[in-house]
Amino acid sequence: MPHPGWPASMPRARRAAWAAALLASLLTVSAARADVLYYPRPETLDDERGDYPFQLLQMALIKAGSPHQLVMTPHHMQQNRSIVEIMAATGTLHIVATMTSREREEKLLPVRIPISKGLIGWRMLLVRADQVELFRGAKTLADLKPYKLAQGHDWPDLAILRGNGLAPTPVSTYDSLFGMLKAGRVDYVPRAVNEIWPEAARHKELAVEPHVVLHYPTADYYFLNRADGHLAEQIRRGLELAIADGTMDQLFYQHYGKALRRSRLDKRRVLELKNPGLPAATPLDRKELWFRLEDLRHIK
Repeated sequence: MPHPGWPASMPRARRAAWAAALLASLLTVSAARADVLYYPRPETLDDERGDYPFQLLQMALIKAGSPHQLVMTPHHMQQNRSIVEIMAATGTLHIVATMTSREREEKLLPVRIPISKGLIGWRMLLVRADQVELFRGAKTLADLKPYKLAQGHDWPDLAILRGNGLAPTPVSTYDSLFGMLKAGRVDYVPRAVNEIWPEAARHKELAVEPHVVLHYPTADYYFLNRADGHLAEQIRRGLELAIADGTMDQLFYQHYGKALRRSRLDKRRVLELKNPGLPAATPLDRKELWFRLEDLRHIK
């Protein structure tokens, strides 16, 4: 029976040739689309947080011999929207780099190699510039409890901070953190060592508190749709090669060496926090994957 869109008079051989051509064109389009991997553009125009994960992912794909081309999405995307897009498998987004949690590892497929070597769990305090000595005398986590803080409403950090007795105010957008701090609605915002210095530079009314650093075990991973196991394995293999030949460390220190020098973590009081939502499969036993204070000696 001919296809209802074809004239009944079309010869069978011609119909078969037309169908074969159509199928070939569809397969070509599908393959072309599959060669492009979309990665979320950072939440704001001047947000530098995505530069290192994007470059590291490019490196991993090349080392793994992947044919895929990595490009950023045309539009800026918030973290939660990125996760939703990947779960929905719409084809508009394939990979996101974000902090892990049990909930996220249930919804998405993680590549369990910490992108920033756990540096995302080293949190300094962003404060107003006129209150830079606010925590000079802070020696324990209890000393921070009288003060107000904020975190992203969909960030795993929110649960971590609450689980350690702090009471962060959840905010809906990244930029709101800085607006609330400037307005005096909160006293500080914990930010990772690899995030805080560019943020302080962009907001002249704010400064990096010089005396303490919070630390909790956590990792940021590349996350994919759970059906993309083959791609996840390519990324894992490329990252393992980059670890083995030292190029991942080279890229890491190229991006974050200056921030680590400025942060002087070994001169600060380290306040240790528990992470009640840390997945059991976190590779804490692989020491080469994690930043440690003794690694500061490698920074020139």
